[in-house]
Amino acid sequence: MTDIRITGRMVNFSRLTFSNNDLDQIRQQLKALTEEQNYNGTLIIIDSTVKQELIELIQLLIEFGLQPMAVVDGLLGDDARSIQFPVLPKDQPVQRITASSQTNTSPEAEVSTPVANEPVVESAPVVPTPQASPATVYHDEILRTGQSLVEDHGNIVLTASMNNGSELIAAGNIFIYGTGRGRIIAGASGDPNARIFCQSLEAQLISIAGTFCVYDDIPAHYLNKSVQIYLNNNQELEFELLSI
Repeated sequence: MTDIRITGRMVNFSRLTFSNNDLDQIRQQLKALTEEQNYNGTLIIIDSTVKQELIELIQLLIEFGLQPMAVVDGLLGDDARSIQFPVLPKDQPVQRITASSQTNTSPEAEVSTPVANEPVVESAPVVPTPQASPATVYHDEILRTGQSLVEDHGNIVLTASMNNGSELIAAGNIFIYGTGRGRIIAGASGDPNARIFCQSLEAQLISIAGTFCVYDDIPAHYLNKSVQIYLNNNQELEFELLSI
């Protein structure tokens, strides 16, 4: 058990994209939007395809109970910097790829069909068939920059390495038999028992069930080493060296 614990939680943001800079029209649309559903306190990233009066737009969002946190770099970038408002880089294009192969570890239950005119015999109580185990997908090629491999229901086994700017996202566990770079996200559906196993850790971001850390926060003696990562009882990330 390590005596170094790293905590952090992913925070959900909503992006508002504006294609109109008429504040009166934006006000009407925000009013209709917030009346349909309670968005009070929602953290907002501002994106726009047209120039905006940024300060007035921020004030308008606050008026409706929204919390503007940053703008996406572009038409509003310079205005945001001039008032020291946070600016996020533009999204990098991501190519979602398909795994090399997939398996399901539990076979389907067999269904028996009664034979015509066969005597009916009282049978023993039916034992419920166990649910099928989560799927595991296997990928045998390097995960390149801009590529994303996602498994929404099970585990991912990567038998190669990852480049920076790539990502693995699994509802279950992630096994990397190579160098893990980029973003490695296990337990994406909220499973706190998910784990990450990596032959050589150099990840830009590690996350399990929403608890995360970035490269700069990973203790140096775990970098470029074989590790497993999991959540402890306090929902904190634990790093443990593997003897392989």
